[in-house]
Amino acid sequence: MPDIINLLPDYLANQIAAGEVVQRPASVVKELLENAIDARATSIQLIVKEAGKQLVQVVDNGIGMSETDARMCFERHATSKISSTEDLFRIRTMGFRGEAMASIGAVAQVELKTRTQAADTGTRILVEGSTVTLQEPAVVPAGTSIAVKNLFFNVPARRNFLKTNAVEMRHVLDEFQRVALAYPEVSMTLYHNDMEVFNLPAGKLSQRIVGVFGNNYKEQMAYCEEDTSFLSVRGYIGKPEFARKTRGEQFFFVNNRFIKSGYLNHAVMTAFEGLLPKESHPFYVLFIDIEPEKIDINVHPTKTEIKFEDEKTVYAIVHAAVRKSLGQHNIAPSLDFEGDVNFAPLQPIRLQGGGQSDFDAGSSFNGFSTPASPKRASTEGWEQLYEPLRQQPAAEERRTSASTTMSLLDDAFAAEAPAATNKAVQIHQKYLLVQVKSGVLIIDQQAAQERILYEKYIASLQKKTGASQVLLFPQTLELSPADAVLLKEMATEFKDMGFQFEDFGGNTIILNGIPADIQAANEKELLEELIEQYKNNLATLKLDKKENLARAMAKRLAGRMQTRMSDLEMNSLVDKLFACQVPNYTPGGQKTLVIMELSQLHELFLKG
Repeated sequence: MPDIINLLPDYLANQIAAGEVVQRPASVVKELLENAIDARATSIQLIVKEAGKQLVQVVDNGIGMSETDARMCFERHATSKISSTEDLFRIRTMGFRGEAMASIGAVAQVELKTRTQAADTGTRILVEGSTVTLQEPAVVPAGTSIAVKNLFFNVPARRNFLKTNAVEMRHVLDEFQRVALAYPEVSMTLYHNDMEVFNLPAGKLSQRIVGVFGNNYKEQMAYCEEDTSFLSVRGYIGKPEFARKTRGEQFFFVNNRFIKSGYLNHAVMTAFEGLLPKESHPFYVLFIDIEPEKIDINVHPTKTEIKFEDEKTVYAIVHAAVRKSLGQHNIAPSLDFEGDVNFAPLQPIRLQGGGQSDFDAGSSFNGFSTPASPKRASTEGWEQLYEPLRQQPAAEERRTSASTTMSLLDDAFAAEAPAATNKAVQIHQKYLLVQVKSGVLIIDQQAAQERILYEKYIASLQKKTGASQVLLFPQTLELSPADAVLLKEMATEFKDMGFQFEDFGGNTIILNGIPADIQAANEKELLEELIEQYKNNLATLKLDKKENLARAMAKRLAGRMQTRMSDLEMNSLVDKLFACQVPNYTPGGQKTLVIMELSQLHELFLKG
């Protein structure tokens, strides 16, 4: 039997390695920026064209490379950071595997220019598909410049799998931001298609956070620090009132290396427990310094996942550090050990109607003693509790027939049409209850709104029929550089939906109009939330631009619509829901309605 096992040629082995190391332009950005950091650069420029598909260039003023090193860096498993097995467990540098340059050179056209600080001349090398086509002396500045052109030019199948420029640029910005946050002492700039996106001077971490995410972060940051013999934690957390509905700026760095850890994120979220609005996520940038021997960073090709020797201790320290910071900044409630809780004055219990309970802080109640002359509490607030029971529907609303609504149901619900005299009842401004033949139809008010709005906005985007209402006072909006790039690339879709805005230079826009059917209030906040939701969808779902934007808009607006509704508004909502193509579910798959059968109701009273 002939031998069938052969050694792979170098170019093919490099392309296979590139499959793990170089997945998209952002992978190249990550590797080149990490190499510049390891070269002790104090100034780094990142130049990108066509979201990195055409060009990714990193220019640094680091220590540079000799002629031999410049040639050797393109060989597989060539590295300056590991010389023994023990070094694997003492790694504090960034790129250490020695596969990055070989992998990049296998799937792109690369130009390397480098010179050490002591040398008079430097070296220029051209590599194309793992082949060195040119190596010559050159007069170049001290440091290193690496230009990666036409990524995947020789692997067209891989190039076809790249996403749109907007998606790929989003990944490039993510990698740039992570390195920028990890090394605030290094000045960094980013240019995309000859336009300056970031210009971050060297400074403190707080200044770098503001430079990356915008001036509105100045007021929301609280410093966090905890030192122990096992590890130290430092960084900034966001105040609860600035929490967002989507998971936005949340960063963990271990020994200045960005990591993803749901376990540590849980430690932070539990520290915020009781302080955040429902389904909100806080901002944080936290750095963990720990001995390299107590972690394993060689777990994942991208090195964003690591293992801790003692995860429970790390969890406890991070949780304690965040909780301590919240207490120091008077954000979290703290215990007063000097006060006597038995005799503390009671605070008035406010009702929605504006009244107070019988235990009024201004009354004569003072602990266990009986007041000499009990004070009768005001009943003004209590009367408003019974107001909905006294209100009778207007004659016009009573005549609104629910049969029109239910006639639009599919066969599964057609038999459940309520009688014409039945009307919807609102529960806690969240649910609508309607009597049907077999029991009760329960509608999730927010989910129903989301389905209705989604179908409306997806139609507007497809037909380009979105109407606008012009704002009486145009709003000036300063966005983060990443959000500004996204909005400009999505300008057509936003305008098709009904938004009107103009570029004011830099990262600032002037918002002149919003979709016609949106109530004019907090327009700036709406646009910011819409962009945030769009980015969140981008990270978790594979959707085209229009689908993503329609979903984001529907979700954000539906979240604002948990209000008390009149009978006419409730019937209108039910009408619109069942006029939808898919009335039973939101675009994300959440149920909009359920039917509770009479038999289920009977069982509730028979149990126990």
